[in-house]
Amino acid sequence: MPMPSGSLRRHASCAFAALLLVLAGCASVPPPANSTVEQPFEDAVATVTDNLLRQTPKQPALLARMSAKRGVVIDPMIDAGSAQQTAATQRLQERVSQRLGAKHESVELLPFERGNLGRARYLLTGTMTRLTMAEDRSPLRIDLALTELASGLVVAQSSAVARDEGLDHTPLRYYQDTPVPTKDLVIESYIRTTATPAGQRADPYYLERIAVAPVIKDATTHYNAERYQDALTQYSAAGEAPGGDAQLRVLNGIYLSSAKLGRTTEAEQAFGKIVAYGIARQQLGVKFLFNPGGTLFWSDAKVSGPYGMWLREIARASADAKVCMDIVGHTSRTGSVAFNDMLSMQRARYIRQRLVGEAAVLGERTTTSGKGFRENLIGSGTDDAVDALDRRVEFKIVGC
Repeated sequence: MPMPSGSLRRHASCAFAALLLVLAGCASVPPPANSTVEQPFEDAVATVTDNLLRQTPKQPALLARMSAKRGVVIDPMIDAGSAQQTAATQRLQERVSQRLGAKHESVELLPFERGNLGRARYLLTGTMTRLTMAEDRSPLRIDLALTELASGLVVAQSSAVARDEGLDHTPLRYYQDTPVPTKDLVIESYIRTTATPAGQRADPYYLERIAVAPVIKDATTHYNAERYQDALTQYSAAGEAPGGDAQLRVLNGIYLSSAKLGRTTEAEQAFGKIVAYGIARQQLGVKFLFNPGGTLFWSDAKVSGPYGMWLREIARASADAKVCMDIVGHTSRTGSVAFNDMLSMQRARYIRQRLVGEAAVLGERTTTSGKGFRENLIGSGTDDAVDALDRRVEFKIVGC
């Protein structure tokens, strides 16, 4: 059957456009070598952002003038070691956004909203990773990755090393309050995606769950602004969405928002789900804050008030699941190695004592160990909100 004239014209037009693309060489340019030289933070941000954009597919000048800007959405950037959003990661995202808007006219930054995932061409992710825990203020590697949403391919990836000068690593309010570190399978997949070389596929576990990420971002924004009812509504919506019910950010958010609203029963049920999640994955880390140098819980009841309930839930769920656990104590990097090894063991033993008091059967199912500060996630040694994750107790499921 002959092709209608209108269809023929459209076919020819498309073919001509495709030919222009081929002749113009629209493939991504080879990525520049990632910078390994330490730079001031602002310089490192400029380097990593510009290198990222140099790798993106280029359009011929004619088609570029005829087409809309390339839409980009940013999934909030995080600290790769702690999986937290901090004042420093927030500053990184702001600086990258400013650089993109000021230096790259072909890019349109769109709010990270569910509807914009269909409009945007690219998804931008970013992490900060401390290069060593052995020294104060060690350098930070900044990683950015640009993923094409339609294909799932990482079209550009860039890294640079920044000096840790004048950066504030205080976690945002939600991360200060959360009882359990949020590095779950989704966050680990986000981190892997951000380190994926250009030309390879982004981690599918992350991309398959990207639709719920804007809802989690909105919920966390509400929580940080102390709009707890709005936060609970959004976290609950995220928990009911595909891919949202098994994310620690959501489970923690429902617990925290319920607790802030004084909904004790709902908060206890939510914490029980956090514990069940950890047991199912054979590891649960909980932030129990102790008074400095001792085994008594933090004196401020606003901080330690829920600890009794946490211990009851951990004891109940562990006993019901008939699991055996190694209770592992951790400390911050203040003081000597020997002192912190001893202190971390003492704190683990104290937690075990409290658990056995709740469920006697755990006496024969639990052991204790202390890691001191050898497995720090932050390593600042500031003994404040910044390194709270270093002063944690982990419950690792082991063979009985």
